[in-house]
Amino acid sequence: MSAKKKQPAFAAVPPPAPPEISAIEAAAAAASVKKRPKKVKLSRKLFIAMAGNIGAGKTTAAKMISQKFGFELFDEPVIDNRFLKDYYKDMKRWSFTLQLEFLIRRVEHHELIHKVAKSCIQDRTLYEDPEIFAKYLHGLGFMTDSELELYFEYFQRTTRTIAHPDKVICFDVPNVQVLLDRIKKRGREEEKGIQSQFLRGLSGYYATFPMVLQNKYGIDVLTFDVTSLDIRLGKGRDQFLDTISDFLAK
Repeated sequence: MSAKKKQPAFAAVPPPAPPEISAIEAAAAAASVKKRPKKVKLSRKLFIAMAGNIGAGKTTAAKMISQKFGFELFDEPVIDNRFLKDYYKDMKRWSFTLQLEFLIRRVEHHELIHKVAKSCIQDRTLYEDPEIFAKYLHGLGFMTDSELELYFEYFQRTTRTIAHPDKVICFDVPNVQVLLDRIKKRGREEEKGIQSQFLRGLSGYYATFPMVLQNKYGIDVLTFDVTSLDIRLGKGRDQFLDTISDFLAK
């Protein structure tokens, strides 16, 4: 009988190796993890307010914080303001009236914020009006001595029982041209006539405003330079929200 031919032995075939991840893809994946904004857990209700010169980006920031952290948003009462358009046409005639209008609306916000159960963020603080705008407009000759005194009487009487914000985020934009560009881009009709000199004067008051909040009102303040930082997208957004997370957690 002829011997049976041996069948050739076949080695076990190993499973296919997973596709290699390139160094670029790995770096991108790691970066995407790092870019995720930090989460913050609040043990109590917080009242946060935004501060900053016209065009600094307060409204954008307030909306982002509201969406990210679930805060109730209180917009600055600009769109429905009865006197803003007239004010920009004739500041000397309408400055005192406008300041009273803003005072009433912001005090209303404080009263509502006191009643809301969740944390809240306010677009522009109550204290910028007396400490910056009223004093500045008086210095420019747009409010008389008597009007300024009367304004401060109203301020003292209407704010006696309201609570201060727990924290204030101050946007710093020393470059006035950046402010003008942002004002132009958002396209509010009544703001078309704002001049660089007017913004530069306001910037002088805003330079010391964080110290006023801390020393006079006892409010915790974070100053954030947003001159060249776009907080709306990408790294700028992540950096901003991470900084705010740390500030809120303190």
